[in-house]
Amino acid sequence: MKMVITDRNNVPFTIPISRQKPLAPDSVLIIDTTINTNTYAGLNNLYVNVNPDYDQPEQYLFNNFAFRNFYVKPDSLRPVMDVTFDGIHILNNDIVSSKPHILVKLKDEAKWLVLTDTSVLTIKVRFPDGSLHRYYFNSDTVRFTPAAPPPNPNNTASVDFLPNFLKDGDYELIVTGKDMSNNSAGNIEYRVAFQVINKPMISNMLNYPNPFTTSTAFVFTLTGSEVPQNIKIEILTITGKIVREITKDELGPLHVGRNITEFKWDGTDQYGQKLGNGIYLYRVVTNLNGKTLDKYKATDDNTDKYFNKGYGKMYLMR
Repeated sequence: MKMVITDRNNVPFTIPISRQKPLAPDSVLIIDTTINTNTYAGLNNLYVNVNPDYDQPEQYLFNNFAFRNFYVKPDSLRPVMDVTFDGIHILNNDIVSSKPHILVKLKDEAKWLVLTDTSVLTIKVRFPDGSLHRYYFNSDTVRFTPAAPPPNPNNTASVDFLPNFLKDGDYELIVTGKDMSNNSAGNIEYRVAFQVINKPMISNMLNYPNPFTTSTAFVFTLTGSEVPQNIKIEILTITGKIVREITKDELGPLHVGRNITEFKWDGTDQYGQKLGNGIYLYRVVTNLNGKTLDKYKATDDNTDKYFNKGYGKMYLMR
């Protein structure tokens, strides 16, 4: 038996069919074959010829062949790409760790065309000196995790990018993604600019809102490559008595860069008792490898006026 598929570009492809035993009189031969239609998007023609080389003598051959048109719906939907730095979606020019964990996820709705090839993603970084570096999937810096075998309703491939940016300055991450049908993840490349400062520092910590009636969060920036092992906020009365210590665990997830704490102080002391209205002082205590972090101050930072010898003020108004 001979089977040929002619695709939409009029290119013929012979489908391999194993040789069958001679057909006995009054018998029926059923041939079942599976065809991968990944490359046959669009209108195709199937041609089948039985006994094409006249291996088995027969009187007539005109009824030994058949044609059938079939259409394969093309994959035209774009995949969706997601990029995070240490689990955070950053904004342009944000500060990030000098050793970030950049996670790129690419998801496609086609459950049969699974994302298993490294060619679906490209990663480039523009360095402060303007040079552009492309990263390939051949080292521990870039790890590719393919999607699970088909059919896969959660067709997602991911890349763990673990660079080490030794120089301070402004960088740019450039990522492109496509699915197995060459549909791009967007009309343009994904680009995000970010800033690296290797020295570990912490900015002035502000509370927001201030004054507050029910609760207030804390806003600050960390630099360097990692979050300090120890960081706590001490809240004091104006006479210097510590009424509340907020630990790192209480503050919630922190990362190098801009932080807004999940934790919100509700104006209670260490024992959960409500404090009276008025002005309270607070300061931040940090420890990284046995050393206190220096203060980070951005060029447009004018928050020093809200602090006196490292102490800030907050106003509780119930």
